[in-house]
Amino acid sequence: MTSTWILARREIIRFVRQPMRFISSLAQPFFFWIFLGTGFSEVFVLDEIGMDYKEFAYPGILLMLMLFSSIFSTITLIEDRNIGFLQGVIVAPVSRASIVFGKLVGGTLISLFQVFIFLLFVPLIPINIPLLNLIILFCFCSLIGVGFTGMGFYVAWRSETVSAYHAIMSVVFIPMWLLSGALFPSKGVADWLLWLMSVNPVTYAMNGLRTIFYSRPVDLLDDPSFIFSLIITFVWALFTVFMSMRIINRNT
Repeated sequence: MTSTWILARREIIRFVRQPMRFISSLAQPFFFWIFLGTGFSEVFVLDEIGMDYKEFAYPGILLMLMLFSSIFSTITLIEDRNIGFLQGVIVAPVSRASIVFGKLVGGTLISLFQVFIFLLFVPLIPINIPLLNLIILFCFCSLIGVGFTGMGFYVAWRSETVSAYHAIMSVVFIPMWLLSGALFPSKGVADWLLWLMSVNPVTYAMNGLRTIFYSRPVDLLDDPSFIFSLIITFVWALFTVFMSMRIINRNT
């Protein structure tokens, strides 16, 4: 646990000492949300679900924030390898699990901090989130953060260069977010697109986020859709941790 926290704290300190990373990771989703919410407000007709597009896209942009946070957190794995730090940690008398969990804990905590900052923009949309819902939201976001960070760890460990990591991010990570229902509802889409969305684990993370925003805490346990989304998100996070552990034990 000590070595895990030391590695996680290193990620947090690195994040704090890079103010441009903090600003850009928040500014990009914010402007994305504002531009899309304003530009598509007259294009998307969401009267049947009782909200405008800016409100609809808010949980999706929150998910985007966690995605980019995990990408920035795990890309440092390649940098650590290039400067020799990772090799030093591998030969140190610490378990391989400490390396994985240190990265996962650090990346997830950074992600939750950014989620907290972005939630300050909630007054810009007509959503009233009770305190208990916020606590549930942060717990659910923790699972999502672990899932994204675990995926990023696995890809970064297999990537030789930063450019290779960015290439995989463009063809895997971004489409997973786009096909989660973050920017458009699944109702009415083509059958092949609906199938892709149904096998995408991020779709269920997105559904869980939306449900927490609009449901009372007492109703969440009675909502089969939310329970199923919670199970899928938990299994996805567990699977990415397992794959991260597997690859680090196999390649060291």
